[in-house]
Amino acid sequence: MQQHPHTRRRRTGRLAGLTAALAAAVALTTLTGPGAQAADNPYERGPAPTESSIEALRGPYAVSEISVSSLSVTGFGGGTVYYPTSTADGTFGAIAIAPGFTAYQSSIAWLGPRLASQGFVVFTIDTNTTLDQPASRGDQLLAALDYLTQRSAVRGRIDSGRLGVMGHSMGGGGTLEAAKDRPSLQAAIPLTPWNLDKTWPEVRTPTLLFGADGDTVAPVSTHAEPLYTGLPSSLDRAYLELNGATHFTPNSSNTTIAKYSVSWLKRFIDNDTRYEQFLCPLPRPSLTIEESRGNCPHTS
Repeated sequence: MQQHPHTRRRRTGRLAGLTAALAAAVALTTLTGPGAQAADNPYERGPAPTESSIEALRGPYAVSEISVSSLSVTGFGGGTVYYPTSTADGTFGAIAIAPGFTAYQSSIAWLGPRLASQGFVVFTIDTNTTLDQPASRGDQLLAALDYLTQRSAVRGRIDSGRLGVMGHSMGGGGTLEAAKDRPSLQAAIPLTPWNLDKTWPEVRTPTLLFGADGDTVAPVSTHAEPLYTGLPSSLDRAYLELNGATHFTPNSSNTTIAKYSVSWLKRFIDNDTRYEQFLCPLPRPSLTIEESRGNCPHTS
């Protein structure tokens, strides 16, 4: 029986549509491994995350490093840049990390390769002097980011619109100072922070604070907790209090700090909602987390 010409055209049209859809699906599935990117988020980097991938000592990217002499920079004390070795995925977000009072970059060095291997350029810095106060450390974090994006050897690997800051103790207090001074920052993570200023209505940067239940240097009741509550209630913010921890817990490799820091940085610097699952709902009290607070779901 001969088919009606209109019937043939309709079937041919459906077949062409199915073929095009199949080709698009095949093209999408070929984007595997660290280079996989969702079409609707050009900043997404790396494969789909799992609990084990965010807890891993190393992520999917091989990492290289560059030592930056204090003599070659202004506004801060030099440091070490850790960055994904491959350029296949284009540019990455960048993070500057400051140490605490009397400390050097070595005290927060473990974060460099761990975060960089997840798809970030990370700059662990020394401050001008080990006695610098939080406001000065905030200025130095911003100076380090400016160096990274404008003068460093890896500036071509960085998306200057996707930047964040971290810091320990007075460096954590400096993290809030940097966020206050530069609202364009995409993420801030103070680690057992110390700052005498407890009100931060100016901050517009999504902020994750870590406290420690055994902190006697910057007790959570007088530092981390009021620093958290001093942020705008409408801000994307979270507070995690580490269980069985001290003020110096952030100075050595820590899976809890790493997994939630990676998730926060991915969620807000890379706009990667694949990591929302690890942040919301908030983690329950456990052997490693004393308590948590925060806004869920996130809006940024």
